Amino acid sequence: MNVSGVNMVTEFILLSFPCSREVQVLLFVLFSVSYILTLMGNGAIVFAVKLDHRLHTPMYTLLANFSFLEMCYINTTVPNMLRNFLSETKTISFTACFLQFYFFFSVGTTETFLLPLMAFDRYLAICRPLHYPTIMSSHLCMNLVGLCWVTAFLCYPVPVYFITQLPFCGPNTIDHFVCDPGPLLALSCTPAPGIELSCSILSSLIIFITFFFILGSYTLVLRAVLRVPSASGRRKAFSTCGSHLVVVSLFYGTLMVMYISPTSGKPAGIQKIVTLFYSSLTPLVNPLIYSLQNKDMKAALRKIQKCTKISQSE
Repeated sequence: MNVSGVNMVTEFILLSFPCSREVQVLLFVLFSVSYILTLMGNGAIVFAVKLDHRLHTPMYTLLANFSFLEMCYINTTVPNMLRNFLSETKTISFTACFLQFYFFFSVGTTETFLLPLMAFDRYLAICRPLHYPTIMSSHLCMNLVGLCWVTAFLCYPVPVYFITQLPFCGPNTIDHFVCDPGPLLALSCTPAPGIELSCSILSSLIIFITFFFILGSYTLVLRAVLRVPSASGRRKAFSTCGSHLVVVSLFYGTLMVMYISPTSGKPAGIQKIVTLFYSSLTPLVNPLIYSLQNKDMKAALRKIQKCTKISQSE
């Protein structure tokens, strides 16, 4: 095959959700509301942890970082998707597409690293309560959070680079709302099974290693909780872990469906729905999951709400 037209494609078309103009406007309104609520919900948790000194503990520091991460995550996809709903061309430049690909996966990988860190924190708090304050200090907590971010952002430069070197000579239509490797690899003029397999192996390693770390942490937590003599003590221990387990189930469940097996055989509709679930729906419901299950967080949020009302009345 003649691949002299490697640089012919200078932009891609993101089909997003093809439908009538009226439905596009309706989707724009729905996703705009969802986007604003996500930013408000996660932003409220970040401010609550920052302003309430009772929440200056490793557990809530991790939760605040997780909420900030969710705000970053949704910003890698939703603003461009909203623009496409009202756009006639729905185009994204070659460079912008691969930048979105890089940041979308890097932020998502940061989340897969931060969730095991949160599970490890709960393991220490429940299984090693006497040593917890000395082991999980605020300094160590922030260093581990920083390590999660740096490591995650170092995972994908090489895969992204190799995909950019593939010949894209047309067509340039991506049946997705985000620049995902599956649809991108399908547009390459030459097959790239090695790159696709490498991406699948990398994703599988990240997902499985972190998932089994979480599973191991909570297995030890469960054993420790079942040994607690009082029912109230067991309920308190379960309540601190329940919300995290729900978030882990939602996030990892959809990730395993999407990225563990090679993406070329999945229908575009399934890819879009699954990606939409973990990239937009999960960040929306996470603040509800964490705040409804946590008395301290609810008290801090009520305090912020009260302060806001007082400042508005003055």
